[in-house]
Amino acid sequence: MWAQLMRTLLSLILRVLFLSPVVLGNCLGDGQQLLNQLQKQASIMQDTSVLLEPYITIQGLNTSRLREHCLERPGVFPSKHVLQGLSRRGFLQTLNTKLGHVLHRLTEFQQDLLQVHTLPMVRRHISGIRNNIYCMALHLQGSSDTVEPTPAELGISPLPTLSSDAFQRKLQGCQFLHGFHHFMHSVEQVFCKWRDTLSRRSRRHSPRRALKKGAPRRALKKGPHRMQPSMRGRRLMPRVQLPR
Repeated sequence: MWAQLMRTLLSLILRVLFLSPVVLGNCLGDGQQLLNQLQKQASIMQDTSVLLEPYITIQGLNTSRLREHCLERPGVFPSKHVLQGLSRRGFLQTLNTKLGHVLHRLTEFQQDLLQVHTLPMVRRHISGIRNNIYCMALHLQGSSDTVEPTPAELGISPLPTLSSDAFQRKLQGCQFLHGFHHFMHSVEQVFCKWRDTLSRRSRRHSPRRALKKGAPRRALKKGPHRMQPSMRGRRLMPRVQLPR
């Protein structure tokens, strides 16, 4: 079990190092590159082997009966439906706020997560995502979203108070991490939809497509047309019977 978990963690760390999140405050690349990186980062953070599975194993919750209590609590994270209904700037604001909540909660659960070796990497990765959110927001400054939505409209709710009971606290941590991974899955799908929309728009406005659309149609070349000789006016030759 531990060997399999360590192999999974090693694979995850290599994937994160390959992505190499940008340094905080440093915006490089265009909107398409930022969007590609944000989608890949969200895809990594939706993986339950990042935090949830190591937490369940370390806290002794890896039984079918206890896992039933590890489902996320409704309302802690906005649903996929809510996220898809937001404007792009509203979505980025919601994502940035919730990731701030996650960092705060990870600090509160630090004693319970001491043996989760991926925790420092996850914190750095979330900070990298928030920096990319900042850079993406700069690209959207000229958009039509002029009115800033309120936290209620964004589906942002305060974090629930942690229980003083040790076992209930374990379950709260499990529920929160489950909700975090599910939230990042929804985030990855929203970014995927953004990419599809951007790809269709870029194809529609590509110079090659415009040139092809505006080019005049070539007239078909007409070669010399040979008229078939008319049968009218031709005399029929009588049949000659050859001698045997």
